[in-house]
Amino acid sequence: MGVAPFDPHFAREVKQVRSVGGMGYTLMLKDVFERGWSESTVTKYKTDWDNQRIIYSQYFPEKWLEGEYEFKGDAFGLGVLRSGHWNLTLRDYSQTTRIKRNGPGVDVHVEIDHIGDMDIHIGNLLQGRSIMENVLDRIINASWKPGFAVIRPLINDLVSTAFTDIWSTSFKEFPVDAFIRD
Repeated sequence: MGVAPFDPHFAREVKQVRSVGGMGYTLMLKDVFERGWSESTVTKYKTDWDNQRIIYSQYFPEKWLEGEYEFKGDAFGLGVLRSGHWNLTLRDYSQTTRIKRNGPGVDVHVEIDHIGDMDIHIGNLLQGRSIMENVLDRIINASWKPGFAVIRPLINDLVSTAFTDIWSTSFKEFPVDAFIRD
């Protein structure tokens, strides 16, 4: 029926651009794989057919993501360019997904509800200075909780962008009417 596999989810490219007051960045994630769906549980589900919307909450004991990244940042005329491999493991993780029909595609908004624990590794953050990168990696993984409140909206937006593409592609030709009738 044209639905792509859900485990792993795959996104060829996810792009996020932000700019405020002369400071900004472009983050490009490439060849992103997301695993853990087959171990997840849908904890809530609501269909609103009048508004062409589905809302569901989902719990993952563990969820793994990995891919390549390219980061271009500019603050006060100082440019930063980094690229490399990244991976992320989320434990005791839950999210709520809102899917709304938008013409031939869908708009998807994903919101993180809870993260029990997280490990993230981002290669080449300090241009190959392996000792300093290992130290920075440990600092990030030991102190992610306080900083998470600040970056949570950016992560929600990034995941929503990826899922809008995945869902629009996967369910473009899906014959909903053949499965659900009034």
